[in-house]
Amino acid sequence: MDRRTFISASLAATAAVAGSILADGLPLPVTSAQARSEGERKKMKILVLTGSPRKNSNSGTLAGAFIKGAREAGHEVVRFDAAAGNVHACVACNSCGMDGPCVFADDFETVREHIIPADMVVFATPMYYFGMSSQLKAVIDRFYAINSKIHVSKKAVLLMTYANTSPRDASPMLTHYEVLLDYLGWQDAGRVVASGVWPAGAIKNTSFPEQAYQLGKRL
Repeated sequence: MDRRTFISASLAATAAVAGSILADGLPLPVTSAQARSEGERKKMKILVLTGSPRKNSNSGTLAGAFIKGAREAGHEVVRFDAAAGNVHACVACNSCGMDGPCVFADDFETVREHIIPADMVVFATPMYYFGMSSQLKAVIDRFYAINSKIHVSKKAVLLMTYANTSPRDASPMLTHYEVLLDYLGWQDAGRVVASGVWPAGAIKNTSFPEQAYQLGKRL
């Protein structure tokens, strides 16, 4: 191969890799991988469900940091504070038939309004006795009334805090989250598991809020 042929072949290979060389003034076709990357960055509707009943809560701080990052990334975010709302526990009456109105007319209707069209659902909760807070669990139990409507492709994020530092102590909540996603057919998009935070505001002295912010920012 002479020098001129080698240079021509090298330029052609570079154009094929870069995908940005113009041909006759028009950009080369976008590859499927590039198209998927662009699609993944589309604006999403995100519902953030928080579960702590405590003011200035550590999990609430994570939620706020995540929301800040997600909004800066151009996403539409709605936050529902389960502890501040009025959501009755599911009583297993089956009146809704897993796809209808609930016998309780309460603040779950706000959740219903936003979770069905949501592209992503975020669970932010402290660990209470090795599980989610009862306030958030009540909301999740009421998913029963919209079961068929949320069995669709969505993404999910877990933001959890706990006072202990043993990974084993966090495992029940992580398992619950994973099995819930498996059942619903949702995809895990990230987690921030903040250990060793107990008093209100303790998390502010850690790197966890920045992790939550960056998670929301890079969606």
